[in-house]
Order: sequence, then structure tokens, then C-alpha cells
Amino acid sequence: MTKERFDVAYLMLSGTTTAARGPELLSGLVGLGFATVIAIPTPNAARVIAPRELADVKGAQVAESYFDLAIRPRPPRGVVLFAPCSFNSLNKLAHGIADNLTLSVVAEAIGRGTPVVVGPSLNQPLLDHPMAQTSLRTLPRWGVTIVPPVDAGEGPRLAPTAQLLDAVRPYLRAG
Repeated sequence: MTKERFDVAYLMLSGTTTAARGPELLSGLVGLGFATVIAIPTPNAARVIAPRELADVKGAQVAESYFDLAIRPRPPRGVVLFAPCSFNSLNKLAHGIADNLTLSVVAEAIGRGTPVVVGPSLNQPLLDHPMAQTSLRTLPRWGVTIVPPVDAGEGPRLAPTAQLLDAVRPYLRAG
């Protein structure tokens, strides 16, 4: 089976403490060679990271509404990396709830069958929650790739940047 490849990559971020890694993840996507890299933070992500920190990443754009030029008239087709993905966003995504721009764009990607990679950022009690476990089983049935949290002795954390980028790399259109 041949994987579709893209010139566009999205970084979706939700409001977890690991959202502070957003610029690093965004720089990594730019560094992979995508022609267009667009960050779309959830409203809660702004409580952890300022959109300007994302906008300062050379080669990346930030969209905060459907009126932003980066995604008008419709968000371009591309691979989606949703990292960090919070407990709230994970469960909304698995229930088809698209009550903000970030979740709407990810839901559209799932509906189109374009690649979506999710990096959950959950502590152990939230990771063990029955709803999170259900969501982590549901999303892969819809074609979503889950890059599970990694525990380096301090409890589960968002997977390392290299691991997240490796999950996106196969979808890069070679130029």
C-alpha cells in the first residue's frame, strides 16, 4: 500500500504542560522539509505557550481562526501531528467533538483519510482512565497513528520529539 505524501504539515497543540515543546516540534517539522508548516493551538494551549512563541519559528505559520490566510479558503491537505494531545482533546477527538479550530481541522483530516499522528500527553491516572483507554483503541481504528507517552522514570510524558517526527516523516513528499 502506497502512502500519500504531502508538502503541508500541521502541528496541533493542546493545553498541557508539554505544549512548551511546541517550538521544538514546529522547528522539527520545518527541518524535515515540508514546504508549508502550520501550527494551530487549542484555546487552552495559549495558557501554556504564547502563540508568538510558535510564530517566531522560522518557516512556520500560526492559525488561530478559519479567517487566517494560512488555512483559507479551506485548510490545505496535509499530514497532521497532534502533539501534545491532552486528555480532553483526545477524548473529544474520539467522540467526534470538534468545538474549536484545532479539533475541527483534525476531524476533517480523519474524515478525508489524510494521515493523523497523535502524541498523547497524559499523566498516569489520566492514561489509566477508562475513557482515555477507549479513545486510544478507537482512534487507530479510524486510521490515526498513536505515538504513546514514554516513561523515563518520572511517569508518562509526551514521546520524544525524534519519535514524533519519525511518525510524520513517511508522509513527507520528497522534493
